[in-house]
Amino acid sequence: MSDSNCGSGGGATTYAQLRIASIFIILIGSTSGALFPVLANRTSWLHVPKAVFDFAKYFGSGVIIATAFIHLLSPAMSELSSPCLSPAWQEYPYALALALLSIFSIFIVELVAFRWGTAKLAALGMRHDTHGHGLGAHAAHGPEGVMTGGDSNSEKIKEDLESAHDHEHPDLAATGQIIGVFILEFGVLLHSMLIGLTLAVDPDFKILFVVIIFHQTFEGLGVGTRLAHLQLPSKYNYVAICGALLYGITTPLGIAVGLGVQTTYNPNSTTASIVSGVLDSLSAGILLYTGLVELLAHEFIFNKEMINGSNRHVAYAISCMLFGCGIMALLGRWA
Repeated sequence: MSDSNCGSGGGATTYAQLRIASIFIILIGSTSGALFPVLANRTSWLHVPKAVFDFAKYFGSGVIIATAFIHLLSPAMSELSSPCLSPAWQEYPYALALALLSIFSIFIVELVAFRWGTAKLAALGMRHDTHGHGLGAHAAHGPEGVMTGGDSNSEKIKEDLESAHDHEHPDLAATGQIIGVFILEFGVLLHSMLIGLTLAVDPDFKILFVVIIFHQTFEGLGVGTRLAHLQLPSKYNYVAICGALLYGITTPLGIAVGLGVQTTYNPNSTTASIVSGVLDSLSAGILLYTGLVELLAHEFIFNKEMINGSNRHVAYAISCMLFGCGIMALLGRWA
């Protein structure tokens, strides 16, 4: 590898006007993808059939899982094994180790939140269903508290307790959901910022630009469906909208920063390879845990609708998820 490729300079300056225009084009695509499910689920004027919303939810789950493997973990392994790095980086699979660290860190954080929430629910005479989707779980899942007794009318009592709990302790229920969606969005935002920086200086701009438009829109759809399923008190309705808008501006912000340092920033430099490799590895772990544990397992294995539903409904949901995963994996061919 030549010094110019491993040095601090070397960012491409071609297509200057189109690179500037990409800030606004990707802003529209990213924001639309993330904001559409939120508005469709929370406003009466943008009514979307349930079938369409379910498609977006399962499609988005597939997108998030493919993003973790193809668009985060694979690039991280390449970046942290770059010839520009010292030989010590070649002696151990640091990308995989950092992803592993990230997975267990998120697991511990969620376990602590789960135990804290369970203790609070126990004080109200409720217990948390270990296969449920309540406090400490991610945003796509609502509470499933059940009575500790075996009363045949427990379903009615459970609903009354949940209603009373949500009314009297709305902040408790909201905290677990917000923690969950924050973890997911944090991993996605790191990835989106790095994408923007790369797009601003990449010599193969045109191909990468087209791919990233689709990439960010589909990923926004995945994030947006998670935000749309937040079950928060009305005073917290702004959380989902703010989350969608934050996702929408992150990649354009990365492009703007990249254009600002275009003459000095080289994504192949030693420093850039280490920073982006570490961040991609950590983000991969976050999205792997979220995608496989919180989305895949909770949407299918621990979901009563899937367990008791028709084969046709389950096959449709799996097909939507595989379609989203396949499209996102295919985009990895170019970016």
